[in-house]
Amino acid sequence: MSNEKTSPASETEEALDEAELAEQLGKTVSQNAKHLIHCLTIIGQIEGHYVLSEQNKTTKYEHIIPSLVAIEQDRSVEGLMIILNTVGGDVEAGLAIAELIAGMKTPTVSLVVGGGHSIGVPLAVSAKHSFIVPSASMTIHPVRMNGTVLGVPQTLSYFDKMQDRIINFVTGNSSIREEDFRRLMMNTQELVLDVGSVVEGSKAVELGLIDELGGLSDAMQCLYDMIENTEKRYI
Repeated sequence: MSNEKTSPASETEEALDEAELAEQLGKTVSQNAKHLIHCLTIIGQIEGHYVLSEQNKTTKYEHIIPSLVAIEQDRSVEGLMIILNTVGGDVEAGLAIAELIAGMKTPTVSLVVGGGHSIGVPLAVSAKHSFIVPSASMTIHPVRMNGTVLGVPQTLSYFDKMQDRIINFVTGNSSIREEDFRRLMMNTQELVLDVGSVVEGSKAVELGLIDELGGLSDAMQCLYDMIENTEKRYI
């Protein structure tokens, strides 16, 4: 009977791999815990089809999408914790990530810290349960476009359809009423030189945009409860 032991060198290599994973892709897996939880961070600006400047802190959707697929099919991963502090970014890339999260069977919980701005709103509500810390905020505004914009009716139609896609996703994955969300999006009285609203943590919960006000321990306990309730169904 062999008694294999992990060498210090291999342990060091494994620790370096995990550190590199956390630094480059913004994700970690907790091994010595009550349940095996995958932590995914979505920070800075969502980078879509165009590469942003190296000075920008970005979350690349080509990293996030395969990670979500791997998490969903990995039977050892029991839950997904999503930490959000984003200033928005590519609308279609962000919405694609949000749709993937919403379609997962793996228990998912999101926690907004700092801010969940623009396309960060659909990402926050895409989890099965969402939290926001008291000091965080959600910035809601209409769809914007960089680059050349043609002054034709088709352009306005495109913007309307894109905004409807976002509104339908947010209202379908949270408790906020459509008229309230549209009112916040089109508010002209709050932001300087802009249209939209900044909604603080407690207000976001009051409106039904976010499920609960709480911190990391609250979000983690919620995820544990979801995992354990799922396990009971199959006993």
